Amino acid sequence: MEAPFTTEQFFEVLIQYNEAVWPVQILMNLLALAAVALLVWPRPYSSRLISGILALLWAWTGIAHHLAFFATVNNAAYGFGAVFLAGAAAFLWAGTMKGNLVFGSASGPYRVLGGVLVVYALLVYPVLSEVLGHGYPATPTFGLPCPTTIFTTGMLCFLGAPFPRYVLVAPVLWSVVGVQAAFLFGVYQDLGLLVSGLVGVLLGFRAGEAGKGRTL
Repeated sequence: MEAPFTTEQFFEVLIQYNEAVWPVQILMNLLALAAVALLVWPRPYSSRLISGILALLWAWTGIAHHLAFFATVNNAAYGFGAVFLAGAAAFLWAGTMKGNLVFGSASGPYRVLGGVLVVYALLVYPVLSEVLGHGYPATPTFGLPCPTTIFTTGMLCFLGAPFPRYVLVAPVLWSVVGVQAAFLFGVYQDLGLLVSGLVGVLLGFRAGEAGKGRTL
């Protein structure tokens, strides 16, 4: 498949975004670490707060990256932005408002998968970016679509069933779309999306019927 923009344009968008929003990238990482901390050391309403953080991350990515920057080289970015905003709305509605997303009560194997994906998104991904020659600012920093999707899927691995399957739709869709960057532009750290997409599908099988979870 041939992209409607060049490799140079792809990386130029990353540079423009990173330079324009700095130091928001630090805030994005701090939000992710806060979500992990709420998972490891649960507090009242921790699941609602985690859901709110995920919603904020997805809304930021949809607006600040897809609509504000990526759309300058690819009209499909308007559709991508809509997907991310829909994902944000799903987390906000199901988790923060309805309390149907309960983090921290998943079984052992899913906890392991979740931990691997979270560590990959926050630690391994940026290291691989440097090793592969995609140093800052020409790199997908956290808060951009691919590392954010991998992190999100990792966090969703900690959900206790039942939970609404629709929260998986946007992460699985972007796992399919985003992994193309690995092959088209040599962003091989995005191959992690193959794993996150597969894990997202597996989570769909264990979600069960959407229902009211235990509120934390």
